[in-house]
Amino acid sequence: MPITVLVVDDEPLIRSGLRAIIDAEPDLSVVAEAADGAEVVPIVRRTNPDVVLMDVRMPAVDGIQATRLLLDGLENPPRVLVVTTFENDDYVYDALRVGASGFLLKRTPPAEIVQAIRTVMNSESLLFPEAIRSLALAHVRADESRAKPAGLDHAQLTEREREVLRLMAKGLSNAEIAAELVLGVQTIKTHVANVLSKLGARDRTQAVITAYESGFVPLS
Repeated sequence: MPITVLVVDDEPLIRSGLRAIIDAEPDLSVVAEAADGAEVVPIVRRTNPDVVLMDVRMPAVDGIQATRLLLDGLENPPRVLVVTTFENDDYVYDALRVGASGFLLKRTPPAEIVQAIRTVMNSESLLFPEAIRSLALAHVRADESRAKPAGLDHAQLTEREREVLRLMAKGLSNAEIAAELVLGVQTIKTHVANVLSKLGARDRTQAVITAYESGFVPLS
């Protein structure tokens, strides 16, 4: 079965361009389009896509609010991949913090767009780890009122889980982490699941952002 995608953008040309790129792939299919974030939840309920490509800036309901409504309002929500013009957009970081699984620039080459969709769908590696680190660093530096990082002691991660989280932040896949730690892939999947559960994270992206903001993984 193909990975099904909902494309959300207020620009018709962007929507048609993304549709053409996605529908050209045998394992991907666009099931619907939306012009504003307000339309997302009803369309998702009707079409049940696997992944939503979400424009971050829209005139009525932006991508941050739409992502929050989607992830908080549905029992089994799709993955959200934010689409933006500017890599250092504060909106992007806010969307990642509320639950988006990654982001794409609108100028991203077609081959990278389709690979990003597959990556967030499989959820076994972090999409563009260095870009997420840069966004987190900019956010922390901009927040002058931010308290001193408290670490992750409250999560009570085991030493192995702490190792796994550090490697997740580097962008390693489950298979790569398994090779690094000389463990089985299924064992790593269990550790990753435990890390997400203890941190209250939806997926790897939110876990890594928590690791950065807490100071557990240094930003510089």
